[in-house]
Amino acid sequence: MKLLLVEDEALLRHHLSTRFGEAGHVVDAVDSAEEGLFQAQHFNHDIAIIDLGLPGMGGLDLIRQLRSMGRAFPILILTARGNWQDKVEGLTSGADDYVVKPFQFEELEARLNALVRRSSGFVQAQIRTGELVLDLNRKQASVAGQPVPLTAFEYRILEYLMRHHQQVVAKERLIEQLYPDDEERDPNVIEVLVGRLRRKLEAAGEPQLIDTVRGQGYLFTGHCQ
Repeated sequence: MKLLLVEDEALLRHHLSTRFGEAGHVVDAVDSAEEGLFQAQHFNHDIAIIDLGLPGMGGLDLIRQLRSMGRAFPILILTARGNWQDKVEGLTSGADDYVVKPFQFEELEARLNALVRRSSGFVQAQIRTGELVLDLNRKQASVAGQPVPLTAFEYRILEYLMRHHQQVVAKERLIEQLYPDDEERDPNVIEVLVGRLRRKLEAAGEPQLIDTVRGQGYLFTGHCQ
């Protein structure tokens, strides 16, 4: 999951970036609405966490601008404002959920995962196609009940392709799921990881689930639910 975090409190921003990074997510963390708008204009994200009390442009205005730009990814508001009027205003501005500070990281992550699942069209914490099952909570894949030994990067690629099944996913989108920094990104790594992933799925009994679309990217051909 590639996450946009807009939070002006430096310690909290660092803490959340670290925790989400340790959980296997790629985080673009910024301290202002203006920088958040720039990130959303130039990069792809699966979800955003936005603080309301930002310097300069406020969080609500940022949310409205993101929606007016056509950015449809889920948005979760993170703020110290806890009265119901602020919640209503945030949700009517285009946000999808609301968490009040202080909070437990585990609850925040669970809410984010639920939002991403719903935005991808999945209700349960599992994605299935044939005998292949992806457990989104445990970050594990299995075929016919038997675990498939995937590395963290292989799992992230498989999850992203399954979330976007029947869509051609460009290499650049997959690279963004793995590396937070531009200088670390190497398209050749994706080819190696996808090749290993194919071999592991085939060995487990699920061959030919990932097609290469020449010049465009990869297509997960299974029907996921």
